[in-house]
Amino acid sequence: MNKTSNDEIRKAVRNQYGKVAVAGSSGCGGSSGSCCDESIPDSNEIAMVLGYSDKEVTEVPDGANMGLGCGNPQAIASIKNGETVLDLGAGGGFDSFLAAKQVGSSGLVIGVDMTSSMVSKARENAEKSSYNNVDFRLGEIENLPVADNTVDVIISNCVINLSPEKDKVFKEAFRVLKPGGRLAISDIVATAELPENIKQDMAMFTGCMSGASSVIELDSMIVSVGFSNIEIKPKDESKDFIHDWAPDSKIEDFVVSATIQAVKPS
Repeated sequence: MNKTSNDEIRKAVRNQYGKVAVAGSSGCGGSSGSCCDESIPDSNEIAMVLGYSDKEVTEVPDGANMGLGCGNPQAIASIKNGETVLDLGAGGGFDSFLAAKQVGSSGLVIGVDMTSSMVSKARENAEKSSYNNVDFRLGEIENLPVADNTVDVIISNCVINLSPEKDKVFKEAFRVLKPGGRLAISDIVATAELPENIKQDMAMFTGCMSGASSVIELDSMIVSVGFSNIEIKPKDESKDFIHDWAPDSKIEDFVVSATIQAVKPS
């Protein structure tokens, strides 16, 4: 993507996920199982492959689970009653609604997405199911519409790889977290140098593949902004579903899903 400006990348991502919001359920990927492909599996089936339980996929509002993601950040977030949770790239609100049940009426979940149609969809989902402890906001994850030191936990599911300025994302995450606040992220990481044709393929970028950074690069970014207790754990078993995102590309030889955890020092 070195020949493409950051604004062009954001425009492509926004356009792609705007189509997803209009089409309904979808999935990550660049070809088979890609956005707006009617042949993809049911979004609940996708979510359970990613690590969600049957209970989790059925207790959210209809339309919130769009089959987008590469893991389950809820499993590592340890969300507590009364906490404030920030969901980066909230989409239709799937992870936000699951977090809302965990924080309870005394807590708050803020979902941020840069696609206006996604924010509208999430707000509609919240209203029809009477979620009063969620707040969906339009904004870029590199410039969060959230005040300093106000968030206990940041969750995100396969979104940071889509940013052309990942260092800014982590700087913003550090800014809005309270001292002692934590990151709990599922995302795509590179395990080998991506071929040039994949790097330059915008469909592979918007499909959550060619924008992946290596574990070393991510660790360096997260350390540089001040986080501690950093753990990045690639999941080799994710190669099975990543293969289905672009079956003819052998993309699973270059990227996998990983969990990313860190703490803002007290």
